[in-house]
Amino acid sequence: MTYQPGDISDDLSNLPKLPGWVTSGRAETPEDVAFLSGAALSQLHLVLYREDVPQTLLRARLALRAADVCVTHQGRPERASELRDAVTFLQPGDSPGPAGEVYLSLRRAIERPVSVKALHRALPDLQPEQIATWLDAGQGAPIPRAAAVLQAVMEDRPRDPTSALILADAVLAQALGWSHMMPVLALGLKRADLRKTGDDLRLACHRAIVSAATEAVREAADLSRRAERLRAVAPKLRAKGSDEAVALFLSRDAIAPMALTSLRSDRAARRFCDRLVELDAVRELTGRDTFRLYGI
Repeated sequence: MTYQPGDISDDLSNLPKLPGWVTSGRAETPEDVAFLSGAALSQLHLVLYREDVPQTLLRARLALRAADVCVTHQGRPERASELRDAVTFLQPGDSPGPAGEVYLSLRRAIERPVSVKALHRALPDLQPEQIATWLDAGQGAPIPRAAAVLQAVMEDRPRDPTSALILADAVLAQALGWSHMMPVLALGLKRADLRKTGDDLRLACHRAIVSAATEAVREAADLSRRAERLRAVAPKLRAKGSDEAVALFLSRDAIAPMALTSLRSDRAARRFCDRLVELDAVRELTGRDTFRLYGI
């Protein structure tokens, strides 16, 4: 069967998992690694055009994981749960801190279709003209092109790996014809890889694609099942504004009850979230009694 964008509605379980020969990690030669990364990207490409996958939520969930990786690259102790708190409870005028800024940049980068304007919104310290120049720094196939952009930005801004990874992933998305950036290289590259150049960096990018695409496909399958469960219980939710609230859960990694403004009050929002937990449609993500966050 040939899948076409916009014409995919069958269950995600019908999409084969990445085969073991892709994920085994046994490839040694550059040619073999490049072949495996191409196979992994092909599988991910299919997933990104499936209507049963909550695409906005998938990007948001992977952005959080990528932020965790990027913060680790900087030697900082914050982990995903702390990044989630720092951004979700951010009030106007507050600073999310250096680690929170990393997460904000990645989250903003995946929210809108790839463009210089969208990337400047994610990386306000960079001038639009400079972003445009870097986006044109690479040539050739998608992964070598992204690697060239990553190297160019790291040479100019060696203390700013987050910007380099975001721009490299943006170029990768453009080269593959994806409308939105997926944090693939940001998720898969190791700290030591960022110091590499030339052929070594390209090889590291190919390896990163295999590991990150495998994780993304696995996450897409999980989110698809959870989204299906939420949609199945939605008709049982009789609270006014419940449709808008369900839509938020299908697009955001984590939600505080106070963000569910379509419901009557904060109390109604908390009861709504607790009801979804009872129905096994969402999870409480923090384990706390207060300042709780929920997500599918």
